[in-house]
Amino acid sequence: MSTELPPVAPEVLAEAVESLTARLRKKLDDATADCADSATREADGSVTFRFGEDALVTLRPGPAGTVTEAGQATCTCLLAPRCLHRAAALGAAPLADAAPPEPEPAEAVAAGSNQAPAAASAGAGAEAETEAGTRAASASGESPGSAEPVPALTAAQLGAAAALWHAAAEALAAGVTAGGAVVQAELLRAAHTARLAGLPRAEAAALRVVRGLRAARERRTAHRLGDLTGSFRELLHTAGVLACGTAGPALTGTSRRAYTQGGSLQVQGLCREPVLSATGYGGVVTHLLAPDGSRYSVSDVRPGGLARARGAGRASVALGGATLDHAGLARGGLRIVGATVSPEGRLGAGRGVKATPLPGAAWTDGPAAPLFARPAAEAVAALLAAPAEAADAETALIGCDVTVVGAAGDHLLVREAGPHAPLLRLLPAHPHPELPHTENLRRIASHPGLRLRVLGRPDLDRAATLRPVAVGPVPGAPCTLRLPEEWLGRADLGYDRLQGEHFPPPDAVAASGEAGAVPAADAPDPLATSPLWRVRRLLETGVAGGRRAVAEAARGTAPLAAYGPLRRAGLTAAADLATALAAEADRRPRDAFGRLADPSPDGYAWAWLAAATHLAAAERSLVAASWTATPNGATPAAP
Repeated sequence: MSTELPPVAPEVLAEAVESLTARLRKKLDDATADCADSATREADGSVTFRFGEDALVTLRPGPAGTVTEAGQATCTCLLAPRCLHRAAALGAAPLADAAPPEPEPAEAVAAGSNQAPAAASAGAGAEAETEAGTRAASASGESPGSAEPVPALTAAQLGAAAALWHAAAEALAAGVTAGGAVVQAELLRAAHTARLAGLPRAEAAALRVVRGLRAARERRTAHRLGDLTGSFRELLHTAGVLACGTAGPALTGTSRRAYTQGGSLQVQGLCREPVLSATGYGGVVTHLLAPDGSRYSVSDVRPGGLARARGAGRASVALGGATLDHAGLARGGLRIVGATVSPEGRLGAGRGVKATPLPGAAWTDGPAAPLFARPAAEAVAALLAAPAEAADAETALIGCDVTVVGAAGDHLLVREAGPHAPLLRLLPAHPHPELPHTENLRRIASHPGLRLRVLGRPDLDRAATLRPVAVGPVPGAPCTLRLPEEWLGRADLGYDRLQGEHFPPPDAVAASGEAGAVPAADAPDPLATSPLWRVRRLLETGVAGGRRAVAEAARGTAPLAAYGPLRRAGLTAAADLATALAAEADRRPRDAFGRLADPSPDGYAWAWLAAATHLAAAERSLVAASWTATPNGATPAAP
């Protein structure tokens, strides 16, 4: 078993790589790949790497278990600290979070406003083009209309954003193939500069790209090229808008949550879910509701990984001396005096906070009931209509009553209650095999016709997909879950394990007439059938192979054949942007003497970002359409 390496602060690694000579930088990728297996953990907690007979690298993490200073990484060779050994050892270790860790499923925002939900777009062709074209124009620096004045950025912020944009453009032009340690170090250096300038959101986006490049080059099983493509889009958009000086507070971000006095609160537990981050943090977040529907949360996330995430479900709640654990809070309530609340609805545990446990309420009563009264399509339409910078657009929980259809591939098919409702796909909220999400969904899938009340997080990157966090019985339904009384009518899929006695007997399912109502094969996916996949493939080709790979795809007659279906489907903007991207990738400028010169990555990055932004907007319109009910119960056809 390989030794677990301590996380390394991004600026420490960037400085180590920057100090290398050009000759050593060429050897860095091979040295990093070879040294991970030679790590040994010593009795004092340090980790050593042996490079031959004369070089020994030692990493001595601080009290938090992270290497945060250059002096905590030493080497015994004569070239130290500007040596290949030290840089390779630091590069083999995981990247540390630059700021206090955020839970992977972020806490729900305190919902104080009652905004009317926007209707989902049923026609995903021309309307998708309109919305996507607007966002693409914004990505390329054009303003589609008048905007409210935003606070001016400082000169340091503008310079940091420009440097981060250039580093991101260079990394995009290199792609995964050439995006080794040197390219990653340039991104880390620019990210650290952005942090010092007060741009935490840009820094976080850069760290996500570096982690994605590492996962792709190491061919980790959890890596998805689509995720890395989205990370590049987020980084380029954030850095580009910041560098133009037109960004608002949402794009600059906040490094630390500011807690404000919330007075006296009364909250009821909704559910709890495990938190497991890629940087070794684990824990739990418990979601809460106030009587007026405002959403709050209590989280407990610390270093410890999977073991911490599994055990935290019954950890004590550190809030105002309350004598209950997270399992009890998820099915109970609290009366809080002197509450402190972050803008995201996270409850603080200050000295003046006093909390008293309250009896819990079932989902059918109290503040949770309205969650299941609203059709899922309306709730998702409201999330999709929210600004792109809204924190709750990707994390909000919605509820619905469904009937199990059966398993189909890697997901579970269900149909929402109601006439002509569309098929929905259920995917595990967290796919880790040691967490019970997947096993619980597998047990549910073996009971077609079962009625369920589902509380989950919509996956806005997939057609009609919900990632359930908790489930419960449908009131009054004969064929539904039969949970223990102490569970208070819900099961947390990340902690509770459904057993055979929790399901109705087969004769109850047969008597209900629900079993086999819909074949599992009838699950249309407008994202898969839309010709937009051609643009997605071009963008992912650029991320994987860099600018050169996109240029190769642009030569010959292939582009005409590839983008013809887009134009015939009415997606002319998508075809034009893809064509412009391919042309920019293949552009070969010459200097004053007629010699070929290296093209600047800026034009290519802007062209890639415009196509990626348009694609994201068009796909979101298709996602909105997939949640919309039709007269025959089928998903609206893709353009």
